[in-house]
Amino acid sequence: MVAATGIGSGLDIEGLVTQLVAAERGPTETRLVAREAQLTSQLSAFGTLQGSLSSLQSSVDALADTATFSQRSASSSNSDALGVSAGAGAAAGSFSVSIDSLAQSQSLASGSFSSLTDVVGEGELTLRFGTADITGADPGPESFNSFSVNADRASATITIDSSNNTLQGVRDAINAADAGVSAAIVNDGEGFRLLLSSTDTGADNSIEIQVSDTGDSNNTDAEGLSRLAFNTDANNLSQTVAAQDASFSINGLALTSASNNADDVIDGVSLTLQATTEAPVTVTVRDNESAVRTAIESFVSAFNNFTNVSSNLTAYDAETDRAGALQGDFATRSIITQVRSALTGSSNGFEGPFSTLAELGITTQANGNLAIDEGRLGAALRDNFDSVAGVFAQVGQPNDSSVVFDGAGSSTQVGNFSVEVTQLATRGSIAGAAIVAPTALAPLTIDGSNDTLRLTIDGVSTDLVSLTQGDFDSGDALAAELQSRINGDDNLLEAGIAVSVTFDASNRLQIQSSRFGSESSVVIDSVAANTTGTLGLSAGSGTNGVDVAGTIGGVAATGSGQSLVGATGSASEGIRLSIIGGTTGSRGSVNISSGVAVSLSDVIDRFLDSNGLIDLRTDTLEADVARIEEDREALEARLEAIEARFRNQFNALDILLANLQSTSEFLTTQLAGIPLPGQNNN
Repeated sequence: MVAATGIGSGLDIEGLVTQLVAAERGPTETRLVAREAQLTSQLSAFGTLQGSLSSLQSSVDALADTATFSQRSASSSNSDALGVSAGAGAAAGSFSVSIDSLAQSQSLASGSFSSLTDVVGEGELTLRFGTADITGADPGPESFNSFSVNADRASATITIDSSNNTLQGVRDAINAADAGVSAAIVNDGEGFRLLLSSTDTGADNSIEIQVSDTGDSNNTDAEGLSRLAFNTDANNLSQTVAAQDASFSINGLALTSASNNADDVIDGVSLTLQATTEAPVTVTVRDNESAVRTAIESFVSAFNNFTNVSSNLTAYDAETDRAGALQGDFATRSIITQVRSALTGSSNGFEGPFSTLAELGITTQANGNLAIDEGRLGAALRDNFDSVAGVFAQVGQPNDSSVVFDGAGSSTQVGNFSVEVTQLATRGSIAGAAIVAPTALAPLTIDGSNDTLRLTIDGVSTDLVSLTQGDFDSGDALAAELQSRINGDDNLLEAGIAVSVTFDASNRLQIQSSRFGSESSVVIDSVAANTTGTLGLSAGSGTNGVDVAGTIGGVAATGSGQSLVGATGSASEGIRLSIIGGTTGSRGSVNISSGVAVSLSDVIDRFLDSNGLIDLRTDTLEADVARIEEDREALEARLEAIEARFRNQFNALDILLANLQSTSEFLTTQLAGIPLPGQNNN
């Protein structure tokens, strides 16, 4: 503001007003700035504290998760020939593995075409997978002798029409179908050939190609689309690589595998066969002590960081007379106290040799930090690996091998809960009428009168399911064909739904959903004219599946499929059990324990919750900061009033001084005109 001199008095009124207002502003503004700095510092400190708690929570949650302790490690003495990994539940041990041959996928080659745009033909290609007896060119002559369908592989039908009837169009159509066969075009120097390869290895994944050639209505000749036929009636493709299983042995036991990834030969262990071996490869499976040790070390590091952060924020330095931003803060003291209390607690209800961190060699030092006694922790992991989980995590221990503990919730109470099963889960199914079992001498013929049906599986309707026409010499072969065709339906594939089909001892075809529970169902919506008479299948609804039913801890539990869940509001609330077999009646009990990490995680969750102590405290601080702004606005309003008052007062003073000065000048003039005694006025 530009200063101005008083008109009448010559006083620097603006300067005087400014200085007086500044004097009024100073103490209050200083107090507000100091308070704002303190609040901002505390807000920043709570942010730092919250960050350290979040890091601690992540490490604690890893130890509260039983999956951390179910990990296994596996090693191979020759990783170039045999890769190995182990999952949860893998049995510890050592195995000797020899690899004689690797699995390979079948490859087929067409005849030669002059260009990529040569028209192949039109019609339908039906791809099926299974075990084929094929005589190759060596020793020859080439022939497709027999085929048995793989019921676990879905069939696929691909339409070839005027939009895709060229060599490259057929290739693209096969690849777009994503049916388990990859197609490529190769130039062998004499022309272009279509190369078809099964995407899956193994003898049971050989390819059969049935052709419906609409061009010349001949499905077996070497013209049109039938040039791609490869079946017992026409082998117009050449087999360049035969489908083959891997052959290997474990501890001298001879085994085969359709895949070079053998996941089911050693429980919980995955073997990757990569090369044949001259000497056995040693596979060693151990408890994954390293993973658990890493999780424990991460927890200790995160806790020590929390301790250091909280100590710095609450410390007081007597030498410098400086206090941490949260020194004396009640919320911070509460957080530190409760975290330490949970940490020094013990596992609740676990039946094992350990119950506290100290018993594992994890102890508190004089400065409040944790330290690990490597010897004690190593011994615990080595000698009682499974029991270490009980110190940290929420553990469920069923005493029935067909009852699997899947987890529990934060509301689940510690204790021993009886398990009673009143109803086992079932799958929806439908059975046809008994038929004469087909044999080689009296096969069952599938033709245009009985080759189609529609179904609804688990509430999802199929398109028209078409069976492969031909003679079937066994009920199992017929069941495999039906299963493969149903599971190849696009609607079921998209929904992740599948069925199994069997030919039972009563000579009936039985279709069963792969899903357990009340949402599992099989309905035959329609069949071809002669299907009932030949296959025994007719339109109608089957028997729906039911959910498992029973009690946990004497209270009725909720069943869904094979899963039984403890009732809400009961002590068993949140317990999740899978009843995978056995009988109805008493199924023993499940013991639920809660470890230190679970308790600590619950404590931290409460603090970090959106309505937790830290949020409440920071909300209060932010409100205080907002009030400082309100105080500043109030101060400015008060100072404006004071400034106006001062200015009015000084202006009045200025007028008064001006009047006094004028009077002074008048009197001076008048007095000067009065003759003094003895003064000569001439």
